[in-house]
Amino acid sequence: MYNAQKPTADELPSTARLIKSTIMAAIAALVILITVVLPAEYGLDPTRIGKALGLTEMGEIKAQLAMEAAQDRQMEQKINDKSSFLNELLNIFMRSANAQSDKAAWTETLSFKLSPGEGTEIKLVMTKNAQAQFLWTVAGGKVNYDLHGDGDGESISYKKGRGVEGHEGTLKAAFAGNHGWFWRNRNRKDVTVTLHVRGDFQDIKRDK
Repeated sequence: MYNAQKPTADELPSTARLIKSTIMAAIAALVILITVVLPAEYGLDPTRIGKALGLTEMGEIKAQLAMEAAQDRQMEQKINDKSSFLNELLNIFMRSANAQSDKAAWTETLSFKLSPGEGTEIKLVMTKNAQAQFLWTVAGGKVNYDLHGDGDGESISYKKGRGVEGHEGTLKAAFAGNHGWFWRNRNRKDVTVTLHVRGDFQDIKRDK
């Protein structure tokens, strides 16, 4: 192996030389930025050198493509928002239409308003294995709900939901007792819940 000799103080570059080299490097980088990078990437050509080198046109094409891509994303977002809004309106319309078409067949219809944070419970008094059809919808927002039953020392939870706009189906009593729904409004505004029921039940109760 060879031992390399350390450079002497005279062989090292002076502080003034280092500063001069740093300044020259910064100037060179600035020149490259102005004459090459800005025209080629952004279509900005303050010195007109980029145009002479054919870089400005390339930058303008890139900028145009970027702008068109941004416009396409905005248009796609608007289309998605509009589609979601139309689907929401269609769902509300379909639920209302179904409720109206069956209105004559429903034996009980209850409609009530819930303030923000407010909850209420409606129960059907049913015998074991009795069945009742139901349909409920929410106007003005969504609710949390719990479909459950209790009686004779027994209790059961049939189904729960959070942020739901409505639900329909058939409630079959697992035992004799009270079976029904608890709703809670977690919105910042009032909502209106409308419940339609029919079937085999003796009474209907509402508790706050």
